[in-house]
Amino acid sequence: MTAREPAPVSTVAPDLLRAPVISQHWGGLAFAHWRVEPERVAPLLPPGTRPDVHDGSTWVGLIPFELSRSAFGPLPPVPWLGTFLETNVRLYSVDDLGRRGVVFRTLEAAKLLPVVTANAALGLPYRWASMSRRRVGGTVEYASRRHGPGPRPSTRLAVRPTDEEVVGDPLAEFLTARWGMHVARGGTTRYWPNTHGAWPLRRAELMDLADELVADSGLPGVTDRAPDSLLWSDGVDTVFAPPGGRWEAP
Repeated sequence: MTAREPAPVSTVAPDLLRAPVISQHWGGLAFAHWRVEPERVAPLLPPGTRPDVHDGSTWVGLIPFELSRSAFGPLPPVPWLGTFLETNVRLYSVDDLGRRGVVFRTLEAAKLLPVVTANAALGLPYRWASMSRRRVGGTVEYASRRHGPGPRPSTRLAVRPTDEEVVGDPLAEFLTARWGMHVARGGTTRYWPNTHGAWPLRRAELMDLADELVADSGLPGVTDRAPDSLLWSDGVDTVFAPPGGRWEAP
């Protein structure tokens, strides 16, 4: 099979062909990103995918936020357990069908039951961590340390969101307009599609950074310098459909 060219980047999500199975709200997101050589990232991606590239580089993201209002199928949101802090390290992928997606190297989460459930049911690399968020003036600081045994990498990212809205920026769209995730499980790579409204994005200023998660995810040295892109979003509501197709809402 000849690999197709990547689909055009679009801030408008394609309609899903199958009924959603998971809905969530992602709020208070700091998008910190660094350029990385594609050849460094390629060995870290699932079979059947390759690094997605913008401006000659692929990218790695460190993204802390609050996940809330988790619901499954037609059921109402899960109280208490459906709200927790999370920090992702993610890479950018494209498969042979041209579908752009993300690959999670780790998803640090502050509640154990969602970690166990997502690992078992979805094959996602969730890790249980102690996490915090605090706001001081206009600065938002996220901090995390993974629970042991084994390595216990930590991260701290403090940003100051500005009033500068980001609209029509090709890099910002490449990094955030992602309508699925590639997940490897049992020797098979599956593409889980999702949909949500366009991200409301603003520029952010870096106030503090001390990160070990990206190095622990296979890319040492990357976060020794300031991010090449730093954005903020107040958040979106999103839904995921199961792998295998897209559906159109009635």
